[in-house]
Amino acid sequence: MRLETARLIIRQWTDGSADLARNYDIYRRDEVTRWLGMPTPLADPAQSQLVIDRRCEFYAAEPGYGVWAVERRDTGAVAGSVLLKPLPPPADGHGRGEVEIGWHFHPDSWGHGYATEAGRAVLAHGWALGLAEIHAIARPDNVPSLAVMHRIGMTHVGRTHRWYDIEAELYMITKEGLDE
Repeated sequence: MRLETARLIIRQWTDGSADLARNYDIYRRDEVTRWLGMPTPLADPAQSQLVIDRRCEFYAAEPGYGVWAVERRDTGAVAGSVLLKPLPPPADGHGRGEVEIGWHFHPDSWGHGYATEAGRAVLAHGWALGLAEIHAIARPDNVPSLAVMHRIGMTHVGRTHRWYDIEAELYMITKEGLDE
């Protein structure tokens, strides 16, 4: 999978040394992982290879879905990750096959609009896959992520505990709503 925007290239993570190092540098940081479902930040660079390998293996069975590297066109540096993936079945057993969009960026890439730009590209990818709606969740105090959801046109649905054993704000966008 490869998507391109004016400033970004969205692509598979590779096992090249630059991708491995950057993946580790992103996911070793508490200021990034505290917002995610990760129990602890990565503690060893070797874990980065395992994370990338697991993503590739898992999403090979789910064409069109994944966790992708977001590369800056101007420098070739990876700014972060963007994802489109099925949400896990909720604890209440009432899932409808919801699909989630999300983003995880290195702190040196915060505040440049990369998450918004990548999010819009991945929404378009989701619509091309035939999805009718796409969801996003974030912890209530993750103000920057909630702002991205708003900027890409998502609507606040409410607060939920349905996924990842966390309290989260739920946002949603529908393809039908965009076409009207």
